[in-house]
Amino acid sequence: MNLTIKDVERLQQNLQEEQHDYQIELQEGHILLMGPSDIESSEIGAQLIFLLKLWVNPRKLGRIFDSSGGFIMPNSDLRAPDVSFVAAARLKRTLRDFAELVPDLVVEIKSKTDRISKLEEKVKLFLELGARVGMLINPDELTVIVYRLHGEVEVLAGEDKLTIVELFPGWEVAISELWPPVFE
Repeated sequence: MNLTIKDVERLQQNLQEEQHDYQIELQEGHILLMGPSDIESSEIGAQLIFLLKLWVNPRKLGRIFDSSGGFIMPNSDLRAPDVSFVAAARLKRTLRDFAELVPDLVVEIKSKTDRISKLEEKVKLFLELGARVGMLINPDELTVIVYRLHGEVEVLAGEDKLTIVELFPGWEVAISELWPPVFE
């Protein structure tokens, strides 16, 4: 049986009433339930959001979303990247609902239990459906893989600079700034 967005909304309502907190996605008519991620992955996502918002907000370039932001894809899937960006021209006003569009930037951050191949598939599907840039952050390898249209792939590590000129002209950050600090 293929489920729909309405089925997801009903399931979310039932889980809320029972005080369960799961992230739910819909992929090819099947429900995907995800529990919380590990705190290192969460901190990396928060840091990336912080660094992006410092650049995006003053320039009014668009909107940054965390892993709770759901997007209804052209193929009827409901997906929620760990971090995403939508250009201002495409989403002039925030909605009190899922957005029916593909984000311009999608970022997946590997949690300790994730498989890289599944995350790569998810990022590549977003690109096929209209995202302009995809990123896969792998804390285990301390790498960031940037996927662009036309199959361009860039692997960054250490002091390499992450730039996304298609969306954030002039913005750059050292990959090392994404990793959580160690307090001695």
